[in-house]
Amino acid sequence: MSQSTARKPPASTNDRPEDRPHVLTLPLEEQQADREPHSYERWLIAKLMRMAGSPPLRFQLWNNEFIDPEEGHARFTLKLTDPKALFTLVTNPNLAFGDLYSAGRLQVDGDLSELMETLYRSIHNARQKWPKWLEALWRNHNPRSTGVSEARENIHHHYDLGNEFYRLWLDHAEMQYTCAYYETPDLTLEQAQLAKLEHVCRKLRLKPGMTVVEAGCGWGGLARYMARNYGVKVHSYNISKEQLTYAREEARRQQLDHLIEYVEDDYRNISGQYDAFVSIGMLEHVGKDNYLALSELISRSLKPDGLALLHSIGRNRPMLMNAWIEKRIFPGAYPPSISEFMGICEHSDFSVLDVENLRLHYAQTLTHWMERFRSNMDKVTEMYDGHFARAWEMYLAGSIAAFRAGSLQLFQVVFTHGGNNQLPQNRQDIYSSPAAPEA
Repeated sequence: MSQSTARKPPASTNDRPEDRPHVLTLPLEEQQADREPHSYERWLIAKLMRMAGSPPLRFQLWNNEFIDPEEGHARFTLKLTDPKALFTLVTNPNLAFGDLYSAGRLQVDGDLSELMETLYRSIHNARQKWPKWLEALWRNHNPRSTGVSEARENIHHHYDLGNEFYRLWLDHAEMQYTCAYYETPDLTLEQAQLAKLEHVCRKLRLKPGMTVVEAGCGWGGLARYMARNYGVKVHSYNISKEQLTYAREEARRQQLDHLIEYVEDDYRNISGQYDAFVSIGMLEHVGKDNYLALSELISRSLKPDGLALLHSIGRNRPMLMNAWIEKRIFPGAYPPSISEFMGICEHSDFSVLDVENLRLHYAQTLTHWMERFRSNMDKVTEMYDGHFARAWEMYLAGSIAAFRAGSLQLFQVVFTHGGNNQLPQNRQDIYSSPAAPEA
């Protein structure tokens, strides 16, 4: 299959990664529901609910029998379409819940995002009492390698699904696939994404004639914004062919290509020195084994009085990514804790100037994405299939829930060389006027 067309894969494939069917188009094994549930299956469900902290949900089994919560009233109903789905779910809910939902073998009556948030909060409190064997059984696995060759395939898996797919639900201004900045809660997605770009530029104190290097440029929106509004020269690195094709076409269309060079290469090959180093939404893909090398790269790339900004999904404490998201959606993903984030700065003796947490901004961004995605579910199904569409619905819903519940954070960290004294006395210039454009 050519991922650039984002169509259903053919029945036969060859060994080239770009011609393999996407993992989310592969159906799971299904078992016909041709019998009544056994008593031990009802017991398994009751046990599963207790291990999850007794959340307010009930199960509807394959024979339409209901199992209600032991306490209180149910706000949500989970329907299992076959007996094997129950055993798959009990074996490892972290992986199985998303797989079963994607396959249509686990169905939800109630708001999916609210259900996931309820589960996250309930499980967070309950897991402190889990026996060690259960922690081991339901554990998340270590992320896949993010070495140079592996990183390319990881990025291909997620970002080279076809620009047509992402256009359906990202903002129409600059195709930003990262957290927006809702300076006021009533902003549109387009306004909030442009406000994010302006917020980043102000934090970097950009001025005309400066040079900027960007590690991981997505569809190139930040580079175009910096060049268009601040007159800086930008070198943007990316290894996604789909994204770079779009970025270069847009730069030419907006007559900004004389200020921007989109480089198809791994961030590890950045060379030269710049007035600013910026990376928006790439640190999650770097892998913690590469943090110290990244720190050294930033140190040698940044001029003595330059500023750096890293914007990344993060955690309050070190944790592995959810098994289903890492396996099906974001291979190699690892959101750093704030202490791991600071380790990048400490290693090269950087001075941290500003740390901002935009967690709830990301929840609002994802809510806007989800609204657009759901309005285009039929088109997504046409481009891939129903399995793929439900998987991405689950991914977006689970992400909304994780940011609302505090399982995930969104950090923006600004830092500079430890000996740099060319620093502003305050932050008034960042907030002197609204970052968001007028409607």
